[in-house]
Amino acid sequence: MTVERSHTNDRMSQMVIHGDTVYLAGQVAQGAPGGTVAEQTQAILNQIDDLLAEAGTDKSKALSATIWLCSMDDFAEMNAVWDAWSSGGNAPCRACVESPRLAAPQFTVEIGIIAAR
Repeated sequence: MTVERSHTNDRMSQMVIHGDTVYLAGQVAQGAPGGTVAEQTQAILNQIDDLLAEAGTDKSKALSATIWLCSMDDFAEMNAVWDAWSSGGNAPCRACVESPRLAAPQFTVEIGIIAAR
């Protein structure tokens, strides 16, 4: 079975496809660095939608999500955006954890997704 990698550099790939499974790297809000938790969450989910579409799938086929927040105090704000995005009865398995530091100080949310094709 082949392995396809997209948006790859020496360190990582943003997306890896193996068989009928799509793995996304943890996404941070490239379009909203330093924004509110809601703004960052929306920007990330937009990136995820774009990557999944590139892979020939969509959020309705999301299997698993991992969400990192710099503070669990932001859980409700993130969930308000997440709940609007994951509506329709297709919610993936999900874990949300607090991580006091992400890749850079301007990012307070990170989301990783695994989806079927």
